[in-house]
Amino acid sequence: MEKLPLRGEIDDKYKWRLEDIYTSDELWEKDFILINDKYSEISKFKGHLKENGENILKLFTFENEISQVLEKLFVYARMRRDEDSNVSRYQGMSGKVESLITNVMTVSSYVTPELLSIDEEVLRNFVTNTLGLDLYKFKIEEMLRVKKHILSEKEERIMAMSSDATQTGSDVFNMFNNADLRFPAIKDENGDKVELTKGRYSVFMESKNSKVRKDAFNAMYKTYGKFKNTITACLVGNIKSDKFNAEARNFESSLEDSLSSDNVPVAVYDNLINTVSKNLDKMEKYMEIRKHKLNMLRINMYDLYVPIVDVTDKKYSYEEAQKIILEALKPLGKDYVEKLQEAFNNGWIDVFENQGKKSGAYSWGCFLSHPYILLNWQGTINDIFTLAHELGHAMHSYYSNSNQPYVYADYKIFVAEVASTVNENLLFEYLIRNTTDIKEKAYLINHYLEEFRTTVFRQVMFAEFEKITHKMLGDGEALTCEAMCDIYYRLNKKYFRKHVNINKDIAYEWMRIPHFYTSFYVYKYATGFSSAVAISRNILEGKEYALDNYFTFLKCGGSNYPMDILKIAGVDLNTSKSIDDAMLVFEENLTRFKELA
Repeated sequence: MEKLPLRGEIDDKYKWRLEDIYTSDELWEKDFILINDKYSEISKFKGHLKENGENILKLFTFENEISQVLEKLFVYARMRRDEDSNVSRYQGMSGKVESLITNVMTVSSYVTPELLSIDEEVLRNFVTNTLGLDLYKFKIEEMLRVKKHILSEKEERIMAMSSDATQTGSDVFNMFNNADLRFPAIKDENGDKVELTKGRYSVFMESKNSKVRKDAFNAMYKTYGKFKNTITACLVGNIKSDKFNAEARNFESSLEDSLSSDNVPVAVYDNLINTVSKNLDKMEKYMEIRKHKLNMLRINMYDLYVPIVDVTDKKYSYEEAQKIILEALKPLGKDYVEKLQEAFNNGWIDVFENQGKKSGAYSWGCFLSHPYILLNWQGTINDIFTLAHELGHAMHSYYSNSNQPYVYADYKIFVAEVASTVNENLLFEYLIRNTTDIKEKAYLINHYLEEFRTTVFRQVMFAEFEKITHKMLGDGEALTCEAMCDIYYRLNKKYFRKHVNINKDIAYEWMRIPHFYTSFYVYKYATGFSSAVAISRNILEGKEYALDNYFTFLKCGGSNYPMDILKIAGVDLNTSKSIDDAMLVFEENLTRFKELA
């Protein structure tokens, strides 16, 4: 039986270089002690913010100094934990820094209430007349925008103290899902027993052997099903935490609370679900094509990912993927490509799966380091698209950090999926242009259709699941395991319709979705994808200022509201136009696929 390698068995050239953050754990400990000893000085400004703008400026400057190092501590500890969750040292370091963050939040809890107790005109005069405080104008205006949701000093302190405890559901799920959960072995296409992992699951789902797909599907969901009560308690705990925060801060719902941080109206969320729901006939057409290509009367849930064009058994080395991506992203210019090469050559990326490594892929980092990318490379075409996707995040972070002060460097999650998906769209168009093989073109178009299905239709289904479950709890209804499984099963029936057999075990799929622990996040994949379709098309068509506007977008960080930043790149999400246009692109590619396949 093939087993995952240990961390130490992976070649160092395929590992990220976290030594660029801290060269040793001992230096991490020194910074931890420094911040632990120093952060309480935040309290010395208490009661003095009303006096003048200089005190406000000194406070903000000190908070920034503390926060930058605290972020560095947190990122290092968590990424060390993510590379191998079996190393207890990093679990302990993660726990220590999380507690420190809670302590810093607690001692800082007076700041916003005290600032908002100042007359608005006086506060704005402080900003205008204090040299250096104008840097924080947007930060202060943002505080004033959400003033009605800011609590008293005592209440804010309690909220800060509770933050660590309210993360318990998420923390338990992450440790269980990444460190403790084990899946049985199944037989691969060659009849060899192979341990099922979350990383290998996606490969099995693309197997041409339907028994391999079915066995992997059954093994995955029956394993989760064995722990259904534990996982239900984790997610319900997370939803209760959101409900607590929303009610404490006087929001009508946890959805409104979540969207408020981006200044996004609830109508944008609802409009996305409604617009996609009106276009489910296009999904139905795609499922009909898939059914015919697989020569089935109805397809199963485990048939959704198998390629329906035969040309794609090819595996790609990580080095081959680098060359493809460097060529595909040339339309973004010389500087962008040079930074990609730096990412490949200088320890930004952790490539291969190992025992205890966090599943999936992400890009992360801190203001005081370059960005990092975690992968679990399997060598499929999907992995090339994943790498391009995560590089989009990393480059967005790089340009934002390089052009914004720390206070505005962190862009909002709402725009986070735009740059990543622009890269995917450019990669798709490059691959289509550079093959004359009709079957390969058909495969690539099918891959694009799959990206669209999983990034728009699937994520909106997730978003609808979140909306329903959070509303149920908000309305006082019981969120049992059976209720959530029933909701999830019915949503699958709604989105996949008549050509797909909704296998009963798909009802457990919500149990393995980590994004549900960052509530109301997934809808941003769909809005981001739709925005990226427009931006990438404008760049490839050479529209005037399209590339310049895109780089302005990348450099904006969090210096304005995300929907306003998107407008710079030519996308207005106040209307359904970008979603409708994306649906037209999906339909266009359906037509192209039918002509080629």
